[in-house]
Amino acid sequence: MKKLFLLLIVVLASISCKENQNTTTTNEDINEIVKDDIDDDYTQMQNINVTSISHATFVMTWDDQVIYFDPTGGAAAFEGMPAANLILVTDIHGDHMNAETLMAVKTDNNTLIAPQAVADKLDAGLSPMIMNNGESKTYNGITVTAIPMYNITEGRLDKHPKGRGNGYVLEKDGYRVYVSGDTEGIPEMRNLENINKAFVCMNLPYTMDVEQAADAVLEFAPDEVIPYHYRGSNGFSDVENFRSLVNQGNEDIKVTMMEWYPGKAE
Repeated sequence: MKKLFLLLIVVLASISCKENQNTTTTNEDINEIVKDDIDDDYTQMQNINVTSISHATFVMTWDDQVIYFDPTGGAAAFEGMPAANLILVTDIHGDHMNAETLMAVKTDNNTLIAPQAVADKLDAGLSPMIMNNGESKTYNGITVTAIPMYNITEGRLDKHPKGRGNGYVLEKDGYRVYVSGDTEGIPEMRNLENINKAFVCMNLPYTMDVEQAADAVLEFAPDEVIPYHYRGSNGFSDVENFRSLVNQGNEDIKVTMMEWYPGKAE
């Protein structure tokens, strides 16, 4: 909208100058310029709806595609949810990979994607499509790319070694969604480009603190960031502080809060 406002000022100034030169710019001309700018700004908008389930588990509906991320909580957690077309699992830990839940939501009509380390721990009946760091696949118009997720701080290195798990970038029609999985502010996150919506974890001692998360987010500068996966061994991370740090550094990044922990005491 800032871009649109500035464009209108330029157009009006241009009209004034052209009037002095006996050149006429009509309202139709202005409307066409504004329309072109709106189309340019909003071609990236997508019909996306996100439903948080718990911690790292959520459902994303993107147009007519339904995507489950790290489904846990058993079949009951997905009652009332549309059936998945695509299921993405990031890592082997129980808050991301739950075999019972996967058995409940996996069908012959959907695709399960997971890294090799996850596939190694699942029954053959689940038959995931294996995707490791750096690999991309396209499903029903959505391109999924596996992004590294790992720890880089001494004392946390054994939590998530590099190459075992996946973060994911999903892209459709130029719109890009990043899901961090369990990671710290690694170079691969900081080097991301043109991310429209990002889900970023922050919980100690498993991933990173809010300061590191905010610093990384400010570097790759998504349009919108959603803190998730923020319950640690000593309680909940201060996501309001995360919001403050991000907005102090870049007020154009929208920080969206969602309910990841039903019943959580404020």
